[in-house]
Amino acid sequence: MVGLVMFRSAFADWSVVPTGSMQPTIQIGDRIFVDKAAYDIRVPLTHISLWHIADPQRGDIVVLDSHVANERLVKRVIGIPGDEIALRGNVLYVNGIAATYSSTIVQGIHDDIDDPARYEVERTGNMQHLVRLSLYHPGEMRDFGPVAVPTGQYLLMGDNRDNSMDSRYLGFFPRNEIVGRSRYVALSLDPDNHYLPREKRFGAPLDSVTPVPQ
Repeated sequence: MVGLVMFRSAFADWSVVPTGSMQPTIQIGDRIFVDKAAYDIRVPLTHISLWHIADPQRGDIVVLDSHVANERLVKRVIGIPGDEIALRGNVLYVNGIAATYSSTIVQGIHDDIDDPARYEVERTGNMQHLVRLSLYHPGEMRDFGPVAVPTGQYLLMGDNRDNSMDSRYLGFFPRNEIVGRSRYVALSLDPDNHYLPREKRFGAPLDSVTPVPQ
């Protein structure tokens, strides 16, 4: 038991996603695999780094223990140290260059029943992923910045741009709060359907997941 706790603390774990801030990439009820050795090897049960491996890159989905939010968060890296980030009408600008968007169809997001949304593939540099944009309830932070990301800090956002508590509200997140990176769904249970398993999402890669119609 002690060995398992140490391994999960320092190397690999999974995290339950109870909110929709990363929809459609991560759905409510997903359990995502967390690679805790992606960026650092840490002293188990602490944030003390023994061996620095890499730093988060734009587009990474990261898991962090946020002091300001007082909880564990799952967000996407949008700005790395030295970047200038802005939003204009939910259009992302990275270092003054606007992202490009193409519409796509996403099914199976339960929140669309009460809050219809459109889905776009957002592309900037090497970063490409889906975003969810509410049709009738645009977020108050759809216009944001520009802000410069300081050394040792990261700007994180949720893919559900109009319904995510992220750097637009909480500020930059320190590097040492980021505990791992996620690239895969471990398993998924549907809270809107008696927590039945969404078998097609088991082991599915994030950013390549096609949400399953309900």
